Amino acid sequence: MPRLISAVMALRRDPRLLKVPPYLSLLCIIVGVVWLLMLPLDEYSRRTYISENALLPGQVHTYFGGSDQNVFRAYRHEVDALQNKTNVEVNDELEKIFRGMGVKVGRQNYTYHSSGNTYQGENVYAILQAPRGDATEAIVLVAAWKNIQDEFNRNGLALALALTRYFKRWSLWSKDIILVVPPDSRAGPQAWVDAYHDAHDASSVSSLPVKSGALQGAIALDYASEGRFESVHVVYDGVNGQLPNLDLINSVINIASGQMGMGSSLQGLHRHSQRYHDNLKTVLRGMLNQALGHAVGPHSAFIPYHVDAITLQPVGSGGWHDEMGLGRLVEGMCRSLNNLLEKLHQSFFFYLLVHKHRFVSIGTYLPSAMLVALNYTIMAIALWIKSGYREADSTVVKDEKSKGEGKEGEAKTISTAAEREVLLPLCLVAGAQFLGFVPLFIFNQTPSSLLTPVFALFALLNAGLPHLASSLLTNHIRQPPTAQQYQLIKSFSLLLLGMFLSSLATLNFSLSFVIGLLSTPLSFTRPWPASAAARCAHAAALHLLSPFVVLAAGSALGAVPLARVLEEAAFGWHVWGLYTPLIVWCVWWPAWLVGQVVVLGQPAVAGKEKKA
Repeated sequence: MPRLISAVMALRRDPRLLKVPPYLSLLCIIVGVVWLLMLPLDEYSRRTYISENALLPGQVHTYFGGSDQNVFRAYRHEVDALQNKTNVEVNDELEKIFRGMGVKVGRQNYTYHSSGNTYQGENVYAILQAPRGDATEAIVLVAAWKNIQDEFNRNGLALALALTRYFKRWSLWSKDIILVVPPDSRAGPQAWVDAYHDAHDASSVSSLPVKSGALQGAIALDYASEGRFESVHVVYDGVNGQLPNLDLINSVINIASGQMGMGSSLQGLHRHSQRYHDNLKTVLRGMLNQALGHAVGPHSAFIPYHVDAITLQPVGSGGWHDEMGLGRLVEGMCRSLNNLLEKLHQSFFFYLLVHKHRFVSIGTYLPSAMLVALNYTIMAIALWIKSGYREADSTVVKDEKSKGEGKEGEAKTISTAAEREVLLPLCLVAGAQFLGFVPLFIFNQTPSSLLTPVFALFALLNAGLPHLASSLLTNHIRQPPTAQQYQLIKSFSLLLLGMFLSSLATLNFSLSFVIGLLSTPLSFTRPWPASAAARCAHAAALHLLSPFVVLAAGSALGAVPLARVLEEAAFGWHVWGLYTPLIVWCVWWPAWLVGQVVVLGQPAVAGKEKKA
């Protein structure tokens, strides 16, 4: 036993151990990426199922149809007449329609300011009180005047009006039904749901004059297309990557395919082969929407308030389904939500959908992001240990004969304990973190017309800032950083990055994985004091993965103007509470900046340090 302990202690001091962490870090990255690529396989996903038995999807007969189609056409005719009217004039007419149905009506004004633009409008909504309820619970039906693509939601609003009139005739409702008609799908729903939960800013959003009970679920209709359709597209992503309870999505698909004979699709893949290629595409599209964190429909505003919500979009032309089929689907969903005794909670809130019948739960996909984040922690700890030792040369005489002849022995490098100088590394890393608030503030406050020039200016400054910082550290301070201090600078930066990403993975897996993957070169940065060419080449390669280059490349690949991307991010920050800009500018960019400073660094030579 004593020999084993001494062997372990000797192994702990073996300098060869410090060569292992870079390979272990690379292994974590590779395994994390391979892990993600294996998720679309059927062996690593599960078949969807209904966890909440009270939903009973598709177990009731739906009656919407027949003469209700004439009602729908009449409402569509009235909606067409309002197409060119102002928001207030439209709401005046809608209020008359609602009062004619015998339901309570409320109106709400809101005004948001973002990127020098003003977003203002007026929401109108109606509350159908449940004959068998006490106004403690409600179901929301949203039909925005314009959808998320800014298209006139002509059929969606007409269908919502026809359904409200139809629901009024039934006495089976135990929950109130609220029909909300916002003027758009971005600001209006957010203002309404904020005010409903008394979380609004009274200076920009007015309070709701009438309310109902706790919201159990929300269904948004996006029916801007004309004619018959083939299938229904279920949009489910929420703000900041939050998702509705999986039971809600499963119920829609169950009712559509089982009771209505209607196809369904996810993430814009309307022709899904259920093979690996399409499975992977569905997963990656879902991860992209989660990482961006923006609203993809009127329903997105409800999910942060733990109100499970989805948007239904009829897609495909030439099908045999019409507006009555979509109406029966909404009726079936409202009947299922009407059965609930409490909010949906038994199924998953964290998942990746592979296709409409298979999903991956958090316990299966989370290790991939955690492994990517782990590589930064491994390198940070290794660098901290390495910084506690200083290499020194010593001459060892081989034998007595050489000693007698006065010959020199073999030169060997040994490691001796060294005191860590942490003040400069701590100040540099902390300064880089706080510097991230500068672009965060400027991009969220700059007028939209100046966003592109300001971005170009910051991109130029971003290219020169690491060189300036490195020059100041090397030539303009009394004691330039030593190799140990560069190790500590990198260690502290990677430690923060690993901590942020591992914490973020539990909230927004996709954003954590994307930022972690784009930052992987930072684990392998190092100074190049002896080779200027290697130093410049490494810095240029690292610059290709800077946040500015990635944002510009992403907007070009997505065929979206860069100004539009920045304007959407600023709008999300001010209106939706989007935290993606915070992660980009205050987590990713500071880590990249410190990594560039390390690469461009020229550590002080030990001899010069002693003379000083």
